[in-house]
Amino acid sequence: MKRKIYIVLMKVLMLISIFVTAALLFFLLGYVFVKGIPNISWEFLTTKPSYISGKIGILPDILNTVYIVLATIVLVLPLGVGAAIYLTEYAKNKKVSMAIEYACEILSGIPSVIFGLVGMLLFSNNFGTCLLAGALTLVIMNLPTIMRTTQESLKTVPQSLREGAFGLGAGKWRVIRTVVLPNCVDGIITGCILSVGRVLSESAALLFTAGFAHIIDGVASALVSPGATLTVALYVYAKEEGEFGVAFAIAAILIILTLIINFSADMVGKYFEKRRSL
Repeated sequence: MKRKIYIVLMKVLMLISIFVTAALLFFLLGYVFVKGIPNISWEFLTTKPSYISGKIGILPDILNTVYIVLATIVLVLPLGVGAAIYLTEYAKNKKVSMAIEYACEILSGIPSVIFGLVGMLLFSNNFGTCLLAGALTLVIMNLPTIMRTTQESLKTVPQSLREGAFGLGAGKWRVIRTVVLPNCVDGIITGCILSVGRVLSESAALLFTAGFAHIIDGVASALVSPGATLTVALYVYAKEEGEFGVAFAIAAILIILTLIINFSADMVGKYFEKRRSL
């Protein structure tokens, strides 16, 4: 009887936990969407701020966000994938590998404001306050994510595939390039998508390194100029200018982008899982 009461009590507590979590999520989404979506318009999305007319547009912030995402992914992807391949396939000293993996775990737990401070000292002092300095800072922040997801994917490739390729006379790099990487591409893509989500949501590090400018530039000129991403623009409009309607509109856009990114990561994982099972 006591065991039955215990089981029922645990089920009730779990249901309450699920309900509270779901209620908080839907309340947050509903509150932001109700406050933000009415302030979103085509003009709002496709123009830049005009201090003469007083109109506010976020096109420069959208472009800056795209630029910094592309720059970060282009830099972090080869570094993270290369480090994961070395640690999984080449490194022979397990203690050194464990030390590097432990360092990456610590790196992923450091608060982003510390990355911003370090990025300001290392990159902003050398390149100036610009999107490139922000992208380099985000590379350091996202390196553990890419590396760990790639490592876990590499470990899921059956050893028999490697041994079969070696038995056919293939070299180490050829086996990795033609056998291992094609069978773990889902983990690499998933890690890349998750990194994009983290770049989109980052603000503290960019406040120190990328700046606050709302200027439309080309890719090359934008990377060496100050620029506000969507998250930084949200902070500026809410904290500095008191434009809470604009801030909620940007928040709604960011939530929609985050939902799309999470959905994409889930769909990519299911697609490659189904492809492997065929």
